[in-house]
Amino acid sequence: MAVDHYENFPVASILLPAPLREPVAAIYGFARSADDFADEGELSSQQRSALLAGYQAELDAIEQGQPTQHPVFLRLRPVIERHGLPLQLFRDLLDAFVQDVTMDRYRDFTELMDYCRRSADPVGRLLLHLFGHASAENLSRSDAICSALQLINHWQDVGIDAAKGANGRIYLPQDEMARFGVDNSDVLRRAVGTPVSANLQKLLRFQVERARTLMLSGASLGWDLPGRIGLEIRAIVAGGLRILDKIEAVDYDVFSRRPKLETFDWPLILWRSLVRPLDNHR
Repeated sequence: MAVDHYENFPVASILLPAPLREPVAAIYGFARSADDFADEGELSSQQRSALLAGYQAELDAIEQGQPTQHPVFLRLRPVIERHGLPLQLFRDLLDAFVQDVTMDRYRDFTELMDYCRRSADPVGRLLLHLFGHASAENLSRSDAICSALQLINHWQDVGIDAAKGANGRIYLPQDEMARFGVDNSDVLRRAVGTPVSANLQKLLRFQVERARTLMLSGASLGWDLPGRIGLEIRAIVAGGLRILDKIEAVDYDVFSRRPKLETFDWPLILWRSLVRPLDNHR
């Protein structure tokens, strides 16, 4: 399945040490293609589930020492074996993608964060294992960064997600929507041109501030890890914070124009990742 993607943050970028770029790219190839199975194209739910089950079978084959068949896994398997990467982290990612096929509403923030724990946190954990820095403290800070990045992606894509599937997909927690006086129809109607209500703006402001707080709680990881690895993480954090700034700059109207990183943002992101404290970034 060939899909063109806009990505907030570069993967296996020139900031990483050269020996790590191919392993990172192999991990990303697995995650990106599995995510495509859940989200992209015109496949039925049954077809999506079958493709993800095929990936689960490939992980089982690796665990059982059986031959690998799929091109994604022919690339990924040597990385897993060479670096001793935990297979459970790959299983967690697949579990989240399966959930995307079957679930389009989230009852509360706890339920949403459980999704983030499986859809985003494993990537950061895999990279820390790859880098040889998977201490408990580092894993915790990585989880904060990755969950924040996932939340940021949700909030910039509220309009895009509302158009997915038969009922639209809404990651905004249902109980918080009710508290701010927003219901599902407000989000779904807005996807086809209704102006953003004051209540929806307030709800998104709340979500943006919480994502920023979560991101900053893990940001010190980028300053504690050495060399290019630390710089890569600092650039990712700065990029995430920049997206939040852009959501605020459009008064939370993420429907009319998706806030995203542009070419002119990268010098600012690099500067902030080098010399500017991330908790005083604006």
